[in-house]
Parts: sequence; C-alpha cells; structure tokens
Amino acid sequence: MSPNDAPSADAHTSGGSRPAIVPAHERYRSAAPCNALSVDVEDYFHVLAFADIVDPASWAGRECRIPRNVERLLEIFRAAGVRSTFFTLGWVAERYPEVIRSIVRAGHELASHGYEHRLAFAQSRAEFREDVGRTKKLLEDVSGAEVIGFRAASFSIDERNLWAFDVLQECGYLYSSSVNPIHHDNYGMLDAPRFAFRIGAGGFLELPMTTVRIGSTNLPAAGGGFFRLAPYAAFRWAVRRVNAEQQPAIFYLHPWEIDPAQPRMQGARLRSRFRHYLNLSRMEARLVQLLHDFSWDSMERVFDVRAAADSGAARMICR
Repeated sequence: MSPNDAPSADAHTSGGSRPAIVPAHERYRSAAPCNALSVDVEDYFHVLAFADIVDPASWAGRECRIPRNVERLLEIFRAAGVRSTFFTLGWVAERYPEVIRSIVRAGHELASHGYEHRLAFAQSRAEFREDVGRTKKLLEDVSGAEVIGFRAASFSIDERNLWAFDVLQECGYLYSSSVNPIHHDNYGMLDAPRFAFRIGAGGFLELPMTTVRIGSTNLPAAGGGFFRLAPYAAFRWAVRRVNAEQQPAIFYLHPWEIDPAQPRMQGARLRSRFRHYLNLSRMEARLVQLLHDFSWDSMERVFDVRAAADSGAARMICR
C-alpha cells in the first residue's frame, strides 16, 4: 500500500481486523501553510537511546535539567512570537508543576507524552489505558488546562497496537501525533498516510510526523536527531517542499537538545551517543533560524483540532 492509499472504509476494529484509515479532507489551503511546532518534554535520562543503561528507579536521583531548558525554550518562542505544543511526561509534571503552569501561562498547548516514556507497543491495552488516563488527569490537575493531544514515546504506535487510537478516544483525547511513516530501527509505520488521517472505529485523528517523498521512499523531515544531523539548508528545503504540497510540517524537539552542557551518560553504546550528542551546540541557533524562516503555531491551532472533532474533518488553518 502506498503512503497515501487507505484500506477499505468497511474495515473495523472488532475481531482483530485492521482499523479503517480515512485520509483527512476539507482542508483549508493557503500559499504558505502554517507549520506545527512541538516539544517532547523529557530529560536526557528518559530517552530510549539510554534505556539499556538507565534504570527508571534512578531517575529521581539524577540531575534534572527540565526547568532551565524549558524556560529557555519559552524565551526563544516568546522572542519569535510563536506558540508550541508541549507533549509532557506525567513524571515531569508530578515533580515540576510550576514548569507545567509556566507553559500554559505563556499561551502554549499542553499535551500528554505518557507518564514514564514507556513504549506504547510494549504495553497491554489495559496498561496503556491506565497510563494515558492517569497522565491526562495529572496534567489537567496541575495546569488547570484541558489536555486533548497525545504523542507516544518514540512514536510507538504502529501495526502492532492500532487499538491504541480507540483507547485514546475513550480516554477523552481528540488527537494523537504518534505515527512516523518512515523506516527506523526503533519505530516506523511505513504504510501510514503522510498527512493527517482518521483511524479506528471512532475515526480518531492522527497527525503523523512530517516526511518528504523521494521516489518510493519517505525521508524524515520532522526534527529531532534528523534536524541536528542534516545540513540546515537541506532541512529548510524539506519543509518548503511539504508546504508546496499545501500541507503543514510538524516539527519536534526535546529540551535537552538545546543543552550541550548536560551530563554525559557513561557506558552508552557508540550509536546511542552519536544520535544523542550530535550537534547539540548548534541546535539552538538552528532552531532560532527555523522559527524565523517559517510560520509556526501549536498543533491544536494549526490543525484546528476542536473544530475538526466537531465536524469529523481534519482541517488545517493558521490563525
């Protein structure tokens, strides 16, 4: 199946059948679509790259640099006049509630990244329901803001756990941004549509990570380590190419990516060290340039999620 094809509309979630994927429609189009800016609020010791050497039981005893790094991101966004979506771990919100409140006070969208950065496909349906429900309530209690968005740790919703979309809808979420339609050794759902689509019995809205299509291959163009690896000019070209398709790009980063002075993890594999530490010293300047070169807003506003939920359409606007 090609990235923009969809299974038949009579597919369903019961009996183990694959949920129907319905391409989004009724999009608002413009000459220069507004792009969606997002931050995955986790620290350097939460990342999948170090999961084999870091016991979650040790997290509380490690130096957490979330407060200073989130504050710096808020300053950068304020200077650029942009809003973002902060997909935040419940673990962080529980320990640093003032950080969460500062995000909301600054006018940004607060969303869920799960409680402990557990891979979604490594959880049972019951475990996943408990995790996403607990985190939504915690974030809302701490912030006083409604949480409608979710992003799975390491984009870990794929063919193995498509039921996750139904669970998210049942728990009160309106959208997910958890699918990455690329080939990667840790994640990827190659046959997913490249742009906003609906899936599952309830037609849940998924906003997949941005890719550019070259021949028969989807190349990553959503940020993270790829943003630090690729020359900036190449990444800028990719965003422009997606916008030329009259689609918004989704960009993500982590607070630790603007922190080259973060503690170094001892005993990590060479590949993990390369992916995590590459070009950290250049990240902030590249981010500032990216915010200057394109128009940005939160996921909720760019995709007009609340209106889309009411109408059943996946629409895009830039206010």
